[in-house]
Amino acid sequence: MLTKTRPRHTNDQPTRPRVAVVLAVGCLIVTAFQAALTFGAPLGAAAMGGTNPGQLPDAIRLVTGFQTAVWLFAALLVLARGGRALVPLPEAVSRVGTWVLVGLLGLGALMQFASSSPWERFGWGPFTLVLLILGVVLARSGLPPGRAAAQR
Repeated sequence: MLTKTRPRHTNDQPTRPRVAVVLAVGCLIVTAFQAALTFGAPLGAAAMGGTNPGQLPDAIRLVTGFQTAVWLFAALLVLARGGRALVPLPEAVSRVGTWVLVGLLGLGALMQFASSSPWERFGWGPFTLVLLILGVVLARSGLPPGRAAAQR
């Protein structure tokens, strides 16, 4: 008698940790850019709609300093969601936080593509769209193999 079985996956490496690492690297790229703006790099044409070419005013540099911290936390959050935590976070925090990040990335992608700055429309827009796609893949994924077995 023949029985139906599902085909086995030939890839032993789970994709979730790899997606998390790539997404975290993307978040760290944004972190580095925001930190550079905070410390006075003349990259204003590629940020905040491009309305302040050169070095950003001090008040806006405070905002980029806050954004630096947020993007750094986002990198730690997605690593935790992918089972590669550098800082232990509760599973619920990493799961819900990843969905919040997906929402912010979606909003950010829309804002980048609508910007009057060509740097944002043609550089940060596609970059943010890629991060959004990676975020959705990560947020929709199940628990990593080690953690799934531990919770049974």
